[in-house]
Amino acid sequence: MELKIYKDKQEVAHKFSAYFAELAKGKSSFHVALSGGSTPKVIFDILAENFADKIDWANIHFYWGDERCVPPTDDQSNYNMTVEHLFSKVEIPEGNIHRVLGENDPISEAMRYANLLEINLDRVEGVPQFDLVILGMGDDGHTASIFPHEIELWHAEDHCVVATHPDSGQKRVSINGKVINTAKEVAFLVTGPSKAEKVQAILEKVKGFDAYPAALVNPKSGKLLWFMDADAASLVATNSA
Repeated sequence: MELKIYKDKQEVAHKFSAYFAELAKGKSSFHVALSGGSTPKVIFDILAENFADKIDWANIHFYWGDERCVPPTDDQSNYNMTVEHLFSKVEIPEGNIHRVLGENDPISEAMRYANLLEINLDRVEGVPQFDLVILGMGDDGHTASIFPHEIELWHAEDHCVVATHPDSGQKRVSINGKVINTAKEVAFLVTGPSKAEKVQAILEKVKGFDAYPAALVNPKSGKLLWFMDADAASLVATNSA
């Protein structure tokens, strides 16, 4: 595990964008699961502005680690946010964008998306393997759309599951823990002071830490990186990367 701690969200976004460009460089195909949230939004802006002609977008295939069950034009759609901040600004073949159909029946869509991953990705012990999974972490310690009250979904047999937001009741389609932990690389993007307590609990294995889905991220043979700002890492006893 590598901890990469930077001054603020903007610096996290710049450093992660450079890391992403380097990771994808020279690969004939690169399969990445995207995350929603405010930090990815800034990253997409930076990728579009600084790396539009430096990344071979034709070789990158984009998926989502989770998606809200809303139409693709909805303001809450992770896909819609990515289109607005990245896809509309760079040359990406339409066939390289593999969105979760949030407007469809959640259970049927979870099955369809799991099948898509099986077809498109290499598999390790039957589990689809991404080159990179990008994750965020909620204030409650959830990641992708696996929430603490449904932590059993982490271990589900199906590659994709239907999750329910604990407050709004909104349905979401999410990859499960086995898919996350089979990835070649997993990168957490965590910023803001509201995340500090959970970051400390997870990284220092404070009692009860394993009740947080984000604590279960542990790639079997891949690499785990935490990109954090100083606020999110403020309670962790470590030096800046």
